[in-house]
Amino acid sequence: MHSSGYDGRLGEHEIIELIRKRLDVLPGSFLPFGDDVSTVALDEERVAVLKTDMLVGKTDVPRGMSSWQAARKTVVMNVSDFAAKGVEPKAALVSLGLPRSLLHRDIEEIGRGLNSGAREYGAYVIGGDTGEASDLVIAVSLFGITERKRLMLRSGAKAGDIVAVTGFFGKSSAGLRLLLDGCAASEDLREVLISSVFMPQARLKEGLALADSLAVTSSIDSSDGLVWSLNELCRMSGVGFLISSVPIADEVKYFADFNGLDALELALYGGEEYELVITVKPKMWGEAEVAIERAGGSLLPIGKVVREKQIFLELDGKKQIVEPRGWEHFKSKA
Repeated sequence: MHSSGYDGRLGEHEIIELIRKRLDVLPGSFLPFGDDVSTVALDEERVAVLKTDMLVGKTDVPRGMSSWQAARKTVVMNVSDFAAKGVEPKAALVSLGLPRSLLHRDIEEIGRGLNSGAREYGAYVIGGDTGEASDLVIAVSLFGITERKRLMLRSGAKAGDIVAVTGFFGKSSAGLRLLLDGCAASEDLREVLISSVFMPQARLKEGLALADSLAVTSSIDSSDGLVWSLNELCRMSGVGFLISSVPIADEVKYFADFNGLDALELALYGGEEYELVITVKPKMWGEAEVAIERAGGSLLPIGKVVREKQIFLELDGKKQIVEPRGWEHFKSKA
């Protein structure tokens, strides 16, 4: 670890850790620093839930993405973290850093995108701040209230629990390859893959249903990639995973075949999927599955929790250790 200065070699997680060690801890805070959201106790039963996430033009807005899509996506990024905790978002504050080069219609589109993202998930934008910046910055802070006992945390997975996800993986990483690396795809396939980057969906209905089911022992959103999300659950729960089935989207298999890429790699190490990665009590799997189906979603079992604190992948009868990496700002190339 570097003793002083930011020289471009520090990753996002190292930077967060450097800052965290210099912060006083809020008395009575029960949610560990580094979970998907932060909380402040309101009384013995209820907590205020807070989350902030930002989108930056150069690193987060690929060519072809509209101002409306960028603004909406910033809201969805935050809502996804609320979904992972089983919390309903109520209100959002927005801070905008706007370059002088933006046109009148760009600003209007940002406003419309922010409103669309919030209303899609039942929340409202209620205020914020605006300033001039050298690059587009959209920072959204989300607020909600829930009962403490309903929160699904990153810590809590136990050996024997079933690992599951709310959807298939790899589409957004394939979409980014199309946008950034000049890969090829048919028109229909291109539309599906790029849409996953430009118009992501948060699994809020599923998250709320899972919180109601009381079947979940740990939960995280997959915005940093499937393997990285599993690694975070490992770290926070003090367990490991044996993954026996990787949920690769069919579109990703076609795309990988056509472009000579590894579909498994795209599914494991992509980012910005916004699926939920959860662990479920084995005896309550039925309750979790029914809850998700009633919410209009599906639950895909992908493995189980083990005691050894590593991620293992079992494919064709062979077991291998999976390297814990994923998308990380400052280290990943845009």
